[in-house]
Amino acid sequence: MRTPEELTDLFRANGRKVTAQRQCIFKALQGNVTHPSAESVFEAVRSEMETISLKTVYQTLYELAELGELLTLDLGTGAVRFDPNVEDAHHHLVCRRCGKVRDLHVDFEGLDVPRSATQGYDVSSAEVVFRGLCEECRGLGSPAPAGRRSA
Repeated sequence: MRTPEELTDLFRANGRKVTAQRQCIFKALQGNVTHPSAESVFEAVRSEMETISLKTVYQTLYELAELGELLTLDLGTGAVRFDPNVEDAHHHLVCRRCGKVRDLHVDFEGLDVPRSATQGYDVSSAEVVFRGLCEECRGLGSPAPAGRRSA
């Protein structure tokens, strides 16, 4: 992901308003590998800027996605997640207990949809999502409750 300064310049170059709230969001995303939800970004920036609204966080995240700076991910964790890693093609690991999401940099050569199965789609990319238990949740011992997802 670009630096907060580069995102500020990008917003300005695209005629978008740059505010202190947005700059705070840019800083919160820098180096963030957790694939945060809008709510977790909100909590992170609210500690620095009490007056920020959840609506501002959502708007900014979706504007960053429109500009190609974030990927929006719906991985079944109960909330849309935002992935700042748009530079490298990658897949995801998802914890079925706590909902933690991590990048997985593995190349699956030949992963494609056979032409006979495309159902009229022009398929240009594929993403693999692996589900299991993260290290912390494996240490908890009991199996993950069915359908329970958070974080």
